[in-house]
Amino acid sequence: MTFFQMTKTVIKSLFRGPSTLMYPAKPAKKTPLTRGHVTINPAGCITCRSCQRKCPTGAICVEVKEKSWQIDNMRCVVCSACVDVCPTKCLTMDTQYRAPLTARGGKEKYPVAGPKKKEPATVDGAKPTPEKKE
Repeated sequence: MTFFQMTKTVIKSLFRGPSTLMYPAKPAKKTPLTRGHVTINPAGCITCRSCQRKCPTGAICVEVKEKSWQIDNMRCVVCSACVDVCPTKCLTMDTQYRAPLTARGGKEKYPVAGPKKKEPATVDGAKPTPEKKE
């Protein structure tokens, strides 16, 4: 019985053609929900490390003292967990795929702005005026 089912499937495949795309020759279909790779806006990063804690593979490394953000593209599984948890929304998911890597490497390091310094608050809510030294 299974022999006839298999024969039926083979005959259908011969006349219908392949069900998949030939990816390198024909570009893949992209939608707004396509996850290609993670991108960062370094000016918006406050080095809170929430993306590093949320990454299931440990592909993201945030150095607070050096004010740098690094991603290992060979470890990243493009799950979008870091993008979802980022409080400043400086991480985004680009729809373009990266070029394939053939050797170990793929680490990208970006200098980031770091946390913004808070101005001292006054009692009445007005901005403090700098004192003149005489």
